[in-house]
Amino acid sequence: MKLRMSENSLFAVLLRSRWWISLLIALGVVLVARLLVPREYFLFAAFGALPFAVIAAIAAWRQARVPGARRVAAVEQSVAAMSWKTFCDLLEQGFRRDGYEVTRLSIPEADLQLVKGGRTVLVCARRWKAARVGVEPLRALQRAARVREAQGCVHVAVAELSETADAFARQQGIQVLQAPELSILLRGLLPKA
Repeated sequence: MKLRMSENSLFAVLLRSRWWISLLIALGVVLVARLLVPREYFLFAAFGALPFAVIAAIAAWRQARVPGARRVAAVEQSVAAMSWKTFCDLLEQGFRRDGYEVTRLSIPEADLQLVKGGRTVLVCARRWKAARVGVEPLRALQRAARVREAQGCVHVAVAELSETADAFARQQGIQVLQAPELSILLRGLLPKA
């Protein structure tokens, strides 16, 4: 059984906020405990700050891993200038480094098949340079995933998705990798500018 935190709970909101907000709350709890609680019970009262300190650490770790706007722009520019073969080779390397078994496919709807932990995912990256991605490539990817009995779909696109395509991807659970996610996947693999 997998526990899931409510999206609107205090801790979920704090995880999405800047890390220092949780740290300030933790320090506030300690300060209030120091001012209002008798000295012999201070440690017990201050212990209430621990969840906020943990949330601050988790949020700081997550936020440190997110690439900055300059890095995202550099990756976007770099991959837009690449040939298909070079780009696909880098995607393979990135997914392999992340623990996936990668197989190139020769079907028009998908380019890579990823397997990790018994879960199969199809990746469509052929339209990564398209000016705007519509819903049809996403539908084709989803059909191919059904035929191959894949449990997930990933569409790689540097450009933005149309509103219809974005809604379809969210509704069908298709993961979309754009420049920010590519910055993480291809970390250390792109030539330095």
